[in-house]
Amino acid sequence: MKFIPFISALCLSLMLSWSPLSFGAGESINLNTANAQEIAEALSGVGPVKALAIIALRDELGGFTDINQLLKVKGIGVSTIQRIGEQIVLE
Repeated sequence: MKFIPFISALCLSLMLSWSPLSFGAGESINLNTANAQEIAEALSGVGPVKALAIIALRDELGGFTDINQLLKVKGIGVSTIQRIGEQIVLE
C-alpha cells in the first residue's frame, strides 16, 4: 500500500515537469517586433503558417494596437486569444 502514494507522487512530478511552464511558456512576446519563428516558438497552438499570417496582418495594419485584431487571422479565434493572451505584448 505504500507503493501507491509513491506512484502518485511520481506521476504528478512527471506531469509537472512536462507542463507548458517547463518549455518557456509564460514568457511574453511582443507581436509588433517578433519574427515568425519567435512567434511560432513562443505561442502554443501557433505554428509557422499562422505566425506568417500574423506577420502579414501586422504589416497590413502598421502594427497591432489591440489583441482582438488577431481574430482576423484565419485559425485564430476567441479561445486561442484567451489561451495566449497573457503572453502577448503590443508595444
